[in-house]
Amino acid sequence: MEEKKEMSTEEIKMDNDPKGEGKEKATSPLREVLSWVVTLLAAFALAMVLKNYVIINATVPTGSMEHTIEPGDDLFGLRLAYQFSEPKRGDIVIFRFPDDETQKYVKRVIGLPGEKVTIEDAKIYINDSETPLKEDYLKETWTEATGPFEFEVPKDSYLVLGDNRNDSYDARYWDHTYVSKDKIIGKAYFIYYPFQRLGSLYK
Repeated sequence: MEEKKEMSTEEIKMDNDPKGEGKEKATSPLREVLSWVVTLLAAFALAMVLKNYVIINATVPTGSMEHTIEPGDDLFGLRLAYQFSEPKRGDIVIFRFPDDETQKYVKRVIGLPGEKVTIEDAKIYINDSETPLKEDYLKETWTEATGPFEFEVPKDSYLVLGDNRNDSYDARYWDHTYVSKDKIIGKAYFIYYPFQRLGSLYK
């Protein structure tokens, strides 16, 4: 009579699960969790890189840039805007306030490096031009601190003013008049909130 061979517990398990599917099922949830963790960490790292090196968000709390920017508007800008180009007259820039670099300000570029900027009777003249700068973006008739002022913009620096000249704390009043290029954080491009004001800052 043929003797039956008794199978071990391990052999029975292997016999019932010849492809090892039980082990795979046990590890599958762990793999899925790890996959989600890796994805979330990668997304977080990408968001931090974009926030610190590519884009910039700013909220303007005052009316110094009305009507271009209203109090409470949230702005989107690019930190890399001036890595390969220079700020231009008319650009709206986000920068570190020269008198207190812990604060960030938003103003419009008026004077470029090396330029002479003269303000007389609420008109701006560049390099002794007889034709005043065209400023369609001003909120209203300019009546406060209308001049005379004369600025000699240093190399690698900019003269910036607010669009609401009657209520803007800008280069006309600062102790450190000019904004050096290395203190410009980025260029503001458009308003993204509130949604009813969504749109470009440059008409």
